[in-house]
Amino acid sequence: MAEIPGSSAVLASPAVVRVTEALRAAGIDSPIVELPGAARTAKLAAQFLGCEVGQIANSLVFRGGATGTPILVMSSGARRVDTGKLAAIVGEAVGKADADFVRTATGFAIGGVAPAGHTGRLRAFVERSLAAYGTVWAAAGHPNTVFQLAYRDLVRITGGGEIDAAQD
Repeated sequence: MAEIPGSSAVLASPAVVRVTEALRAAGIDSPIVELPGAARTAKLAAQFLGCEVGQIANSLVFRGGATGTPILVMSSGARRVDTGKLAAIVGEAVGKADADFVRTATGFAIGGVAPAGHTGRLRAFVERSLAAYGTVWAAAGHPNTVFQLAYRDLVRITGGGEIDAAQD
């Protein structure tokens, strides 16, 4: 892994800049790391970073079935979200969001959805299974970028509620 140099086209992308600014505003001093390729899966991201799959904080966007509300769930790469449990928590059926919905709701492409720096308002949650790790890695606005932070900071910057929604 390599820290993104100041002249990197990836670092200069509007989405990564939004994340960098959101982290700075939240008082999180964590460099954005550019991976040698797109981390399309938690397993691949963990291999690039040399960490456990569970430390990868997947950014999953769901769509409220009745309201159409965008719902962000930060979940451990080692677990899957149980949509039945999530529906009970949010009070409506939920479905996976398509790429256009994700981009419109967050300002990010799938694979690069960060926990902060969204262009729209989302309902946010953090799955408690991530709390088992001292630090986690999250997307930083581009499929090739990530940053590291503590679980408590992830909860804080998302403004999300802590939930138990992982599949048993």
